[in-house]
Amino acid sequence: MGPMTGPSYDGSPVAALRRIAFLLERGREETYKVKAFRSAADTILPLPAEEIAERARAGTLRELPGIGASTATVIAEAVEGRVPERLAALEEKSGGPLVEGGGSIRAALRGDLHSHSDWSDGGSPIEEMAFTAIELGHEYLVLTDHSPRLRVANGLSVARLTRQLEVVEAVNEHLDGSFRLLKGIEVDILDTGGLDQTEEMLAQLDVRVASVHSKLAMDARPMTRRMVNAIENPFTNVLGHCTGRLVTGSRGTRGQSEFDARTVFEACVANDVAVEINARPERRDPPTALLELAIEIGCLFSIDSDAHAPGQLDFQVYGCARAEELGLDPDRIVNTWSADRLLAWAGSKI
Repeated sequence: MGPMTGPSYDGSPVAALRRIAFLLERGREETYKVKAFRSAADTILPLPAEEIAERARAGTLRELPGIGASTATVIAEAVEGRVPERLAALEEKSGGPLVEGGGSIRAALRGDLHSHSDWSDGGSPIEEMAFTAIELGHEYLVLTDHSPRLRVANGLSVARLTRQLEVVEAVNEHLDGSFRLLKGIEVDILDTGGLDQTEEMLAQLDVRVASVHSKLAMDARPMTRRMVNAIENPFTNVLGHCTGRLVTGSRGTRGQSEFDARTVFEACVANDVAVEINARPERRDPPTALLELAIEIGCLFSIDSDAHAPGQLDFQVYGCARAEELGLDPDRIVNTWSADRLLAWAGSKI
């Protein structure tokens, strides 16, 4: 399986709007710009093609909810059989390769273990995340919205997560079986290393990513204990963005957490926990020296987009380029595995 390029433009107005939104997200543009195009696509999706064409001719597209001047122009150009100017410009700006290298490992990936929807702090519905993952060539996507304590990210209570699992099942019922949306969580690692969700709920999930989001400047010794405690929890499958650093981007920069990396990575090996290579360009986590150490120690890895929008699912290639540069064996990357192998591994300790 080789990587694809996301939603393609087939000449229809809906496809044009979705492709523009995807490229805006891929280029890390402001969310409000993206929402205009996704909202417009949602508005016209159920309408007959004849009505859209008639409104385009009559100049009444903007009478529809969620259609503004720029989205109306895109729709009208698509109806006329032209590539919309906005789309052509974005293809030129953001449609090419995101990074040099990484192609061979990206082609080996079968899925993504870390993604967010609008149930927590992502920007799009679960279905849109799933459809875009399919368009990128994935065989599976793990939905990992946040756990309750992360209120700033609208973390999911037991009740909300229970409802979300029903939605995931409904999405899978509508797919033909060639793609699987897997049940997951990005669960907060609490101050002493506990996980921020009940064991009953964690047991219902397919894959669990455990991450530190608070007290990132904790002293190294208690931070090491905290992380090792979480790694030793039988529900933990992946250690997410281990240093918590931010190296660029609109959120500013943040230094990395201090901990005994050798002790943490040796605990990952002993407990069969994968170290996440978080591919978000503002994270690049773990830093290269720690990534080299984790490879040397013998860790498994998961290369994840940590996508908060459909277009960001394409960020995986940033992590693939880093892994390829360091000569990481693809079979040590758990999301190169089939869904069945992945699920057997993720459920083996509980």
